[in-house]
Amino acid sequence: MKPCSFAPGSGPSAPPLHVVLFGAGHVGHALVTLFGTLPCVVQWVDARDECFPDEVPANVQIEATDTPEAVIDAAPAGACFLVLTHNHALDFALAEQIMRRRDFTYFGMIGSKTKRVKFERRLIQRGVEPERLHQMVCPIGVPGIVDKAPSSIAVAVCAQLMQVYSSRQRANASSPDAMPARTRLSANA
Repeated sequence: MKPCSFAPGSGPSAPPLHVVLFGAGHVGHALVTLFGTLPCVVQWVDARDECFPDEVPANVQIEATDTPEAVIDAAPAGACFLVLTHNHALDFALAEQIMRRRDFTYFGMIGSKTKRVKFERRLIQRGVEPERLHQMVCPIGVPGIVDKAPSSIAVAVCAQLMQVYSSRQRANASSPDAMPARTRLSANA
């Protein structure tokens, strides 16, 4: 996967987000179109090879696999996970696997508040600590966008991920390692 390219001088201070997107349905297609313009690299995962388009943006890698759990395990620390599959049982299996990790930056899943409550109950029964459930974003997307069209959902989700990215930029900018050497020395003096 290639990271997004930026015009000289306009590059971000934070590395691109690593997004693992499960589901090649209508919302997945709409998201990939937008992700092609954002500071991210995307692994687009679905078992249904025929659902993927012939061409995708340069920062998107298609992974047609019957073992999506392996993709979760192989994702780098700090990855962002999006679960948008066509199957609630698969959504739950992916949610459980993701919640077993403790190093992701974001985990969002398409669904209603009712789906969230059901999944929370089942995740607790499977050993996920209740205090960690806030790390699962469901429904996904910034609040206030109520249109259910795939493109509207994609905009809301991308906006939410850009908030995550902006937080990472602010954190990188405020870390001592991001300060010029002269400033670091005087700050430690």
